Amino acid sequence: MPKVAKKKAAARAVVDRGQKYALLEACGLVKKAASAKFDETVDIAVRLGVNPKHADQMVRGAVVLPHGTGQSLRVLVFAKGEKAREAEAAGADSVGAEELVAKVQEGFLDFDRVIATPDMMGLVGKLGRILGPRGLMPNPKVGTVTFDVKTAVNEAKAGKVEYRVERAGIVHARIGKCSFAEDKLAANADALLQALIRAKPATAKGIYLRSITMASTMGPGVRIDPLQFSAKEV
Repeated sequence: MPKVAKKKAAARAVVDRGQKYALLEACGLVKKAASAKFDETVDIAVRLGVNPKHADQMVRGAVVLPHGTGQSLRVLVFAKGEKAREAEAAGADSVGAEELVAKVQEGFLDFDRVIATPDMMGLVGKLGRILGPRGLMPNPKVGTVTFDVKTAVNEAKAGKVEYRVERAGIVHARIGKCSFAEDKLAANADALLQALIRAKPATAKGIYLRSITMASTMGPGVRIDPLQFSAKEV
């Protein structure tokens, strides 16, 4: 039987894996169980009662977390003229058109979020094989294809999180850092969960929020009771 490291054993002892906790209590346990020397990221995994194989049960969208993610995003914007100047003024890290497309094709990947104006999508489409597998392709459903580049850049910098259900029916998302106060982590998690509830497909049957688990980068998973959100489902 493999030997469990002392830190990992101590972290596991904090959490009862057989119990489902209230959201705020779960946030406290995640912070308490974190043992790394760096500020660990806190992620949440939500298993939904949907079948992503059916197009009408695909859950995808974006939400601005009230307290951000604790991460400084590098934002790239494909735009021309006045819209390019708007993006630069809003704090975008890289802005351009044809020359920026060529730069990405040559291997430039120093960015975490891509925004494009609709008139640029013909050019940006050439980057599908590069951006698509990385989940960076601009999409109007999550607000990254828009003429309102100022708002899009501001939201990205403020902590806008994109979510998309995976093949197994699970949504993974970052909701903050272990250095965040418990109530701020809880507020971020609640914002994401409310967004998922609003995005519930009309064709989804039965229990929608099947399970919710929160964990830090190196910590154990803490199960959250989905029943506290079931009354809010529509």
